[in-house]
Amino acid sequence: MNTTYSCVGCGKCCNDHHVPLTLAEARMWAADGGTVIVLVEGFLGNGLGLPVQQREHAERRSVIVQSGETQAHVAITFAAYNAGPCRNLDEDNRCGIYERRPLVCRIYPMEINPHIPLNPSAKDCPPESWEQGPALIVGGQLVDQELAMLIQHSRQADRDDIQAKEAICERLGIRTTALKGDGFTAYLPDMAAFAQAIDQVQAAPLPDSAGEWLFHVSGDDIAGQVQAAGAHLTTVAPQNYAFISLRAA
Repeated sequence: MNTTYSCVGCGKCCNDHHVPLTLAEARMWAADGGTVIVLVEGFLGNGLGLPVQQREHAERRSVIVQSGETQAHVAITFAAYNAGPCRNLDEDNRCGIYERRPLVCRIYPMEINPHIPLNPSAKDCPPESWEQGPALIVGGQLVDQELAMLIQHSRQADRDDIQAKEAICERLGIRTTALKGDGFTAYLPDMAAFAQAIDQVQAAPLPDSAGEWLFHVSGDDIAGQVQAAGAHLTTVAPQNYAFISLRAA
């Protein structure tokens, strides 16, 4: 597969996209007056909620926690909350923080997850973006080695940051996850409390995960599977989060 790509400056990728951030980027985003959304998904030790071929990648970017009588793996994403245009996008569709823009913005349009191939039709870029410009992929291989290094950096940040993210979530009272593939739990914490939690966690040795995590699922069939595996479900309506279902209606 050969793919060419050239950004045409349409700004579509900077609208209505929650951009995943490293821990350092999340702290900077909050300091700049932005909002960070916390997205949580998990899977169980028996593999429930996870395709077998994705297990190694998913395990490396998750933290092992307790849920009921079993262990679960929880992945936590801190993302720039962009409902509408990104707060740094000017009237000419130019980035106001281009020199220090998040890592994922630098990597676009490539995917971070190694199990998701680049699919131009799934991107917001107009057709002309893919009809001109330098070669992006030749023979199925990424051409730009600097870009390849940025992708590896992003994946490594996911792994390096996860223990701290879990400790930050504990300080913020975030303890409910969705089942991977079924949905996400989405939190919009107070940004002053969020920044303070990051600072406190970074200033002290990371504690072991404490406190139980609960699962929020979309239906009784999945609930039965989660409970049969020994994990606990939340029994109350969401108080400080929204459940984003990925299940077909």
